[in-house]
Amino acid sequence: MPAFPHSTTSTPTAVAVPPSLSLPVIEAAFPRQLHPYWPRLQEKTRTWLLEKRLMPADKVAEYADGLCYTDLMAGYYLGAPDEVLQAIADYSAWFFVWDDRHDRDIVHGRPAAWRRLRLRLHAALDAPREYLRHEDPLVAGFADSVVRLYSFLPGSWNARFARHFHEVIEAYDREFHNRTQGIVPTVQEYLALRRLTFAHWIWTDLLEPSAGCALPDHVRNHPAYRRAALLSQEFAAWYNDLCSLPKEIAGDEVHNLGISLIKHEGLTLEEAVTEMRRRVKECVSGFLVAEREALRFSEDLDDGTVQGKELSAAVRACVCNMRNWFSTVYWFHHESGRYRVDSWDDRATPPYVNNEAAGEK
Repeated sequence: MPAFPHSTTSTPTAVAVPPSLSLPVIEAAFPRQLHPYWPRLQEKTRTWLLEKRLMPADKVAEYADGLCYTDLMAGYYLGAPDEVLQAIADYSAWFFVWDDRHDRDIVHGRPAAWRRLRLRLHAALDAPREYLRHEDPLVAGFADSVVRLYSFLPGSWNARFARHFHEVIEAYDREFHNRTQGIVPTVQEYLALRRLTFAHWIWTDLLEPSAGCALPDHVRNHPAYRRAALLSQEFAAWYNDLCSLPKEIAGDEVHNLGISLIKHEGLTLEEAVTEMRRRVKECVSGFLVAEREALRFSEDLDDGTVQGKELSAAVRACVCNMRNWFSTVYWFHHESGRYRVDSWDDRATPPYVNNEAAGEK
C-alpha cells in the first residue's frame, strides 16, 4: 500500500503501514494537517522534559523526537494559539511518561509507590501551585502543566477538567489492580474503563482552549456534538489497542480490547484482530454521519448575536479538530517508536522508559 510521504519526524522517511493496520478510508478521506508551530513545539517540549527531569537526558536525546508526542498534538489541535498548543503538548508528553511509570510500577511490583503517586496527583490537580517543586519530577511536571492549562479559560472549565482527570487517575488505579491480580475485564467492562484510561473527555475538553471558548453544558452535551466527540475518541482508543496488541501481549497485559475478546468471547488472535478492525471502521463511518450533524448544530447556534456567532465558530473549530484526531492518531501509530516492538531488545521493556524505581525517595 502507499506509504505516507510527509512524516513530521526530524528525519522523514516513507512509513509503510502493515496490511492488518491499514485503513484506506483514513488515508483517502482524512487528509493530515499540522500546526505551523510544530517545529518549535517539538524543540520546546524536548527542553521541558529535560528541565522537569521527566526523562533522563540520554533517553530524551535518543528517543524524544522519534516518539512523536508533539506530532500527535500538532496534528490535532489546529488553530490553537501557540502557548495553548505548547501547554497541551507538554501535558501530553507528561501523560505518556506517567503511563510508563504506571506500567513500570506494575511490572516491578511497587504498589506503595503507585499509591503515593496516585494520591499526590489527586492533590496536585486540586492545588497545582503547591506542588510545583515536589520531589517527584512526575508530580512537579504535572503541577506545572496543570497550572498552565488552568490559565486559559474560566474556573468552570478548570473544575470540569479536574473532575474528569480525577476519574482518569482512579481508572488507572483500577487498571493497576486488574494487572497485578491478572484480571482480564469483560469486553463491556473494558470498553467503559478504556474511556477513562484513554482520557476521552480530557482530550475533548482541550478542544475548547484551542478554540478560545469554554462551551456551555447544553452545547457540550448536545447529542450531535457529544456523539462526534465520542466516536473520534473511541476510534483512537481502539486503533491504539489494535496497534499495541503485540506489545501488550508480550508484556502480559490484561487491558486491551483484543485480549478481552480472546479471553471472554473465545476468539482466536486472528478473529480478535478482525473484530477490532470492524469496530474501528464503524467508528469512522459513524463519525462521518455525526460530523455532519454536529456541523449543522454549529450553524444553528449562530442566532445573529455576537455571542451566537462566536459560539457557532468555536463549536465548528472543535468538530473540525475531532476530524483531525483520526489522521493524526493513525499516522502517529506508524511513525512513533512507541509501537516498534520488533526493534526492541526486550519486547516487554520499552527502551525509552526509565526502568528504575522513580519517585521512591
